[in-house]
Amino acid sequence: MASEPNDHRNHVHVWMQQAGEGLSSDQLLDLFEQSMRGLWNQASLTLGDITLSAVVDRVLFYAAERFPPFESIKVEPPGINCRELRKNQDFGDDRELEDAIKFVLIEFLIVVGNLTAGILSPALHAELSKVKLKREGQ
Repeated sequence: MASEPNDHRNHVHVWMQQAGEGLSSDQLLDLFEQSMRGLWNQASLTLGDITLSAVVDRVLFYAAERFPPFESIKVEPPGINCRELRKNQDFGDDRELEDAIKFVLIEFLIVVGNLTAGILSPALHAELSKVKLKREGQ
């Protein structure tokens, strides 16, 4: 069963509407790092850290072509590090940042889905659905 890009797009868009609503840029980056860590941990049992590092590196390379500030994101198993991106704060507005985050997550899900013939996709979607940023008072 091949991975369906539209399934990934729809899942990421719905998740971002719920989990990302009303977040500041810094909070969006926290959510992004947390989501990539969760997806990495879920996929690493099957693919391993070396393969996942290559996948995330490739996805970030393509993301940086569309969203140049994303070239400062580092792959650090298990996930990514947005420290340099936070320092520079040059990603434009929150909408652009949301679009860039969605792009990376969708591309990651597509690549991993294709590598595993869609076997991991339901588990990755479920993992992403669980990721929520802890907010003050929660």
